[in-house]
Amino acid sequence: MKNGWETVIGLEIHAQLSTESKIFCGCSTRFGDEPNANTCPVCLGLPGALPVLNRRAVELGARAALALALNINERSIFARKNYFYPDLPKGYQISQYDQPFSERGELEIMTAERDEGGHPREWLPLKVRITRLHLEEDAGKNVHEGLPEVDRFSYIDLNRAGTPLAEIVTEPDFRSSWQAYDYVNYVRQALQWVGASEADMEKGNLRCEANVSVRRIGDEKFGTKVELKNLNSVRYMQRAIEFEIERQIELIESGGRVAQETRLWDERNSETRVMRSKEEAHDYRYFPEPDLPPLIVSKDFIEEVRASLPELPDARRKRFAEEYGLAYADAVQLTQNRALADYYEEAARAANNSRGAANWIRTELLRELEAAGLTADKSPVRPEELGALLRFIEEGKISGKQGKDVLIEMFASGKSAAAIIEERGLVQVSDTGEIDAIIEEVLNSNPQQLAQYRSGKETIFGFFVGQVMKASKGKANPKVVNERLKEKLNK
Repeated sequence: MKNGWETVIGLEIHAQLSTESKIFCGCSTRFGDEPNANTCPVCLGLPGALPVLNRRAVELGARAALALALNINERSIFARKNYFYPDLPKGYQISQYDQPFSERGELEIMTAERDEGGHPREWLPLKVRITRLHLEEDAGKNVHEGLPEVDRFSYIDLNRAGTPLAEIVTEPDFRSSWQAYDYVNYVRQALQWVGASEADMEKGNLRCEANVSVRRIGDEKFGTKVELKNLNSVRYMQRAIEFEIERQIELIESGGRVAQETRLWDERNSETRVMRSKEEAHDYRYFPEPDLPPLIVSKDFIEEVRASLPELPDARRKRFAEEYGLAYADAVQLTQNRALADYYEEAARAANNSRGAANWIRTELLRELEAAGLTADKSPVRPEELGALLRFIEEGKISGKQGKDVLIEMFASGKSAAAIIEERGLVQVSDTGEIDAIIEEVLNSNPQQLAQYRSGKETIFGFFVGQVMKASKGKANPKVVNERLKEKLNK
């Protein structure tokens, strides 16, 4: 809420489903191929070509819908959405309208307002109603080169035309840009978690649009909404919404009126700008797709998909907190993706130390992974090897400091903890008899310091620890050294 104003935001997410072929033909969905290499008469909309629905797209759409707590309709209808744009070769898009694949979902997500640095203040639950998730085909892509009105060239790449999309539409339940930010991240994680979509915004296989309006606090009627497009990252979306909120409030307070339109986010100038006037549903002249029968899915199919889903992120976070005693923030970090959550559980079992595994992964391992640009499933240090390293530390065979050095070498070389510890001769001396002999030698060699300690100068204790560690060439177990040295000095 800003100066007596309330923001109202609804979101639309378009997620490309992770199929190998397009939704109505056999063309590849592979990213990065030569422009227009993956096209055929069906996705080009040539006369006489007929679409055939890809079963895998339906399965992945069902996984996405169930992961977002939506109800799947046993009968849904594909429709033609008519509009004319250079990257839409048919002059219409095969989508769904009044009878979608799934609808009426409700999520509870955790969200927080941030400070100026983007750091969360306090996490609170937020209920989000999802109106629908429907299936549709994507359009192609316009590519522009050069400067406008100078040497501008535009090209059309239709490789993306016909790739399967899940469009996820919410009710206007968000009241701040950060709530929208947290929701999109939640959806991205859920889609990736169940394998429905890569949800990679850099590749364009997840795109979001925000419908933003403002109204005075206490008003029940919604203000005029503006659709924001060209939001290439979740952070750009958050910034675009913030700009649009300020723009609309200033416009109304200065006596102007907000126009219903579509605006683009201009990252270079950090502002939104007009793209076109906003179409209404009737402008698209929806009608049932005559070349496709109704999509019928059985209850058995829905339950089969539900049974195949992994434990979802929310449930896993709660279990990590309850089963392993982790703080909520730690559980969130360890479930940021499914590969990391799996890695943690394997390492915790191998180490027989859930807290220790959590701490080492969060601090030491994630730092190495991020520096190398790797995910947990591609880590050179396997989870069972991290568990073995933690056992060496727990058993006192090496110190925690040595363990950090060993982990760095494990990451660089792929060698096991045991191999590196043996190569470096790092195994600590924990035998009390051997350590006692070293302590006696140190005390006998430093009678002046011994007299000072016993006369009350206890700060000199660190001197004796250092001498013992030096005499053992760093191999004495520091914990045992401290215990035995105190006992000897205090006799």
